[in-house]
Amino acid sequence: MTRTCDYPLVWITGASAGIGRALTLRFAKAGCTVVASARTESDLEEMAREAELLAGTIVPLPLDVTDRAAVSKAYESLKSERGVPDLCVMNAGTHIPVDGTALKAPDFKTLLDLNVMGAVHVLEAVVPDMVARGAGRLAAVGSVSGYRGLRTASAYGASKAALINMCEALRVELGEKGVVVQIVNPGFVETPLTDRNDFPMPFLMPVDKAAERFYRGLHSDRFEITFPKRFTWLVKAMRLLPYALYLPLIGRATRPRR
Repeated sequence: MTRTCDYPLVWITGASAGIGRALTLRFAKAGCTVVASARTESDLEEMAREAELLAGTIVPLPLDVTDRAAVSKAYESLKSERGVPDLCVMNAGTHIPVDGTALKAPDFKTLLDLNVMGAVHVLEAVVPDMVARGAGRLAAVGSVSGYRGLRTASAYGASKAALINMCEALRVELGEKGVVVQIVNPGFVETPLTDRNDFPMPFLMPVDKAAERFYRGLHSDRFEITFPKRFTWLVKAMRLLPYALYLPLIGRATRPRR
């Protein structure tokens, strides 16, 4: 049974591929109006056509979230045409594997600009109106890579750890104003990003199944949404290990395939 959407107007960034695309279609299936943002307009338009037979509507809003002025302008356009979103999902992000023996500052900047500041630009635009209204929901997509250090993820993990910490703080502050903040920390999901990985990915989850878990989590009161559960809870447990145990263990577990 398709659940009726509790959020008449949804704004999702990073909506054109992977879990963002699947989540956008899931909300449209539930009857929501989904404003879908990503850099490639043709991908958004193709998705909007795909949703024409669904109960809801997908509205393309091309956007590069690393451009602060563009985010502000896009949000003002969205607000004037459709109102303040009931739910905003900050999903735009990417992954660049970093060789720790030859790391490059531009890789770190790229990931921090998109994964962290891209979310901050959206928050800067949306939060004042949600606070003024005294209602709304914000969800940022982190990763279990933000829990502890992982091989080749010195830049990616740092960006996701920043999102987790930021959302923890905002959950308290904005919660007092009626705005719900959530962090979404997936494990391995079948997307173009994970296709780049050259190490074992336990409990790899199909993207549609991941999007369903994501969707359900956004209808809950939980601060953290995680999936697949078996893997994410295993990684959570590993946060309790002392460095003397954790670092050799994770080094062996993530050793590249030969």
